[in-house]
Amino acid sequence: MDIDLLSNVFYAMVRTGTPLLLVALGELVCEKSGVLNLGQEGMMLFGAVAGFIAAYSTGHLWLGVCVSMLAGVLLSSLFALVALAFNANQVATGLALTIVGVGLSTFVGAAWVGKPLTGFEPVALPWLSTLPVVGRMLFAQDLLVYLSFALFALVAWVVLRSRLGLVLQAVGENPDAASAMGLPVLRIRTLAVLFGGAMAGLSGAYLSLAYTPMWAENMSAGRGWIALALVVFASWQVGRLLLGAYLFGLMSIVHLVAQATGLSVPPNLLAMLPYVATILVLVLLSRDRVRTRLYAPLSLGQPWQPGH
Repeated sequence: MDIDLLSNVFYAMVRTGTPLLLVALGELVCEKSGVLNLGQEGMMLFGAVAGFIAAYSTGHLWLGVCVSMLAGVLLSSLFALVALAFNANQVATGLALTIVGVGLSTFVGAAWVGKPLTGFEPVALPWLSTLPVVGRMLFAQDLLVYLSFALFALVAWVVLRSRLGLVLQAVGENPDAASAMGLPVLRIRTLAVLFGGAMAGLSGAYLSLAYTPMWAENMSAGRGWIALALVVFASWQVGRLLLGAYLFGLMSIVHLVAQATGLSVPPNLLAMLPYVATILVLVLLSRDRVRTRLYAPLSLGQPWQPGH
């Protein structure tokens, strides 16, 4: 494999892994607070169509990004109302949210399928983008990829280094003790859920405004579900989340690499790799239950109300 092909593979790996990284960062914060939201796929799709319509109608891509994030927040607020305020089952509520988001995006976007849009273009940084292998991978991306780098650094700092990260972990581990210390558990969990929705919407915006600047039904192609598995794969650790997102991104483009190198493997079979990898990772992790329980928030998915 020559250096140009390797550079192109790493470049595509980062682009393909970016939507996974964005939505997984939001889910990680959400789960750190003890809330399990399975509605990522629906929020991604609704964010993608809302952002595309806004950008196409106004000609302003960043307005589309903001609308996408607001769409994600809107659906996540519905989840917060049902699952946190009304204390409903989080798994059932998340699944219902996915169904609502997928159906709503299909209905709203029916008239916008296939319409062309000039999306975010790559912005090469002087000098750095000419570095061998890593130059194009890290320094010749579009602005949303650069934003994902910054958001990863921010989430990593908040979770690992800040007081807010300790508060988030306290609420996720033992909400009763956190409440006894005077922490507003429901408010913190609600804000974590809304942040997760905003990140899912941003991930959808990346799909429809940068990765493939157009709207197509179900264009997330299961990335929301992969992101949920990715959080478990990373054992709720931010650093591993980055590696996992790009690993799944690499698996998603293996069929293109195989074609470029002349391998005679059916492309549809290779296109299954990211989903097969997800299943294999979950199977392997389920064998080590002690390790999984060690890192998982103790109150994850458990309903909680003050005084109960």
